Amino acid sequence: MLIASWNVNSIRARLEHVRTWITTHNPDVLLLQELKAAEFPSLLFQDLGYSSASVTQKSYNGVAILSRQPIDIVSTTLIGDETDSHARFLEAIIDGIRIVNIYLPNGNPVGSDKFLYKLDWMDRLHRQMQIWSKSETPTLIGGDFNVIPEDIDCHKPASWMHDALFQPEPRARYRAFLELGYTDAFRFLHPGQGGYFTFWDYYRKAFEYNRGIRIDHLLITKGLAQRLESCEIDKAPRASDKPSDHTPILAKFVKEPRA
Repeated sequence: MLIASWNVNSIRARLEHVRTWITTHNPDVLLLQELKAAEFPSLLFQDLGYSSASVTQKSYNGVAILSRQPIDIVSTTLIGDETDSHARFLEAIIDGIRIVNIYLPNGNPVGSDKFLYKLDWMDRLHRQMQIWSKSETPTLIGGDFNVIPEDIDCHKPASWMHDALFQPEPRARYRAFLELGYTDAFRFLHPGQGGYFTFWDYYRKAFEYNRGIRIDHLLITKGLAQRLESCEIDKAPRASDKPSDHTPILAKFVKEPRA
């Protein structure tokens, strides 16, 4: 089973990019973030063999799940704040796996209400992940976490010292996710290896010089970690014409846990 995640930075602007990528890689499940659209073009993906579920918001945020298997939607909102209207969360069951698509708040500037919202959102997610960790259903949480977990996950730590993505508070909360028993799929298979990023700024030839950060993650429970065959970052879409500033991350799982 191939599961991928991609912040497309506007589904309307990147529709052809997504269509081309899907027909090339044929993922079983694709998580999309930052749709920036009031409606999701579900019929287009249906023609490609994918059912879809989405949570949309005009001009901002938005997440969607594409799947070759039926999608059983569990929840479209993160627990803990009934006043939160941001389209950032989608939980579903697909082929016996709980798949959660998130677009975690950016949080900039540091010290602002946006930063406090980011930390609160992560605390709410932690409470939900704690509940999932006690379930027998294998779980994958994927998407744009807007967190640089370690120094090796950015090209130059000094450049990010004042950014919300690199602050000690969100990084500690990310580590707390792992302490619940979740595995960072990419880091698990690429321990200690730097220079692997999922985001590059549009400015100053950041992509050409690989001045990026790793902020798009796939966190998996133990049952899925035992089935994990590969996890890679596909840089090709970022090199295309008028790309998203993010690129896809893909994980492949075998049917049965490894001995």
